[in-house]
Amino acid sequence: MSRRRIPAGRWARAGDRPQLLQIGPVEQLRAGRLPLRLVQLFVGLSLFGVSMAMMIRGVLGLNPWDVFHFGVALHVPWSFGMVVIASSFVVLLLWIPLRQMPGLGTIANSVWIGAATDVTLAVLVEPHGLPARMGLMLGGIVLNGLASALYIGSQLGPGPRDGLMTGLHRRTGTSLRIVRTGIEIGVLVIGWLLGGTVGVGTVIYALAIGPLVQFFLPLCTVRLD
Repeated sequence: MSRRRIPAGRWARAGDRPQLLQIGPVEQLRAGRLPLRLVQLFVGLSLFGVSMAMMIRGVLGLNPWDVFHFGVALHVPWSFGMVVIASSFVVLLLWIPLRQMPGLGTIANSVWIGAATDVTLAVLVEPHGLPARMGLMLGGIVLNGLASALYIGSQLGPGPRDGLMTGLHRRTGTSLRIVRTGIEIGVLVIGWLLGGTVGVGTVIYALAIGPLVQFFLPLCTVRLD
């Protein structure tokens, strides 16, 4: 029996589950279900900002990029969210030599997450006692995994940092795991030297975020036409 070939640039389907497609910015907008995908995108980005603020208020360690953002924020007269936004656009400049094309979701990611983080930090206070801080930190990690799956599953373009990782992988031929590990170790070390918060939350995030996104992503991926 002949086996149907999978179109180039697309991921295979597993059973009847919707799968992520590797398509360009224009195709992303034409691929159908746009209102649903836009709502899911902005819900995911908003929850991502909330999860970052939860980990900050937990004061038990941040994810590698936020260690960097926090460290930079200690040395400039900007809020944490403003540093996130500024660093997002700096990372987007690194897309140019990699020939990466940002989608609508990429630009929204660059602005919305930082704003959502600042809004949440304005209303969320640091809890008293280690159990409450642990709960806030663990809740932030789980929420971050769900939020990541929501905005990735909307299929409107990767975030600036995700695109940097996949662009370097494609251009250099280095494995995705090595590229991601190298980037995150680099920003973690720089952020720590600048005074960013490193702790048990940093370790738990590094171990848990991959499995969490893998669990939530099939549930959150929107099937495209």
